Amino acid sequence: MEDGELLSNLESDTDRTIYSDRLSYADDPPPTEFLGKGRITQETKWPQSPPVLWQGGQTGPNPPALATIPTQIVANQNLAIISLCLGVGSVTVGWCCSSGFALSPAAIVVGFIALSQIKKDPQRYGGRGMAIGGIVAGLIFLAIYLVFIIIYLLALLASMMVG
Repeated sequence: MEDGELLSNLESDTDRTIYSDRLSYADDPPPTEFLGKGRITQETKWPQSPPVLWQGGQTGPNPPALATIPTQIVANQNLAIISLCLGVGSVTVGWCCSSGFALSPAAIVVGFIALSQIKKDPQRYGGRGMAIGGIVAGLIFLAIYLVFIIIYLLALLASMMVG
């Protein structure tokens, strides 16, 4: 309560009324209990003091200036991450409906763009290993898929010669 009155016990606790219109058993919930009227409080005459204000001339250790807090600038690795995701996607899901033919060249191209940015400005761009990983994964998919195509064409050529 925000009226400033001291907390105290109620003087009469006899205003309670219990209503029950049937016999009670051991497993019954407790009966409904209605309390008397709400408590009306009276404001006390406590002395009012003004709020404490901040005092500017306090002594103590000064907080450090913002310029002295060490900060770290993180290099932009977005293209390297995209290249790696496209390369991994071409190797894993690229076999479904030959979607790797779209993913692997994209991984290779984005990886080379990321490597050129990293080479030009290494302070601003990072993720050289991820870019190389994306390029390698894209090349692995293309190499394996090319081997499958060669094996398929050789089997087709052999079946045409036999038949």
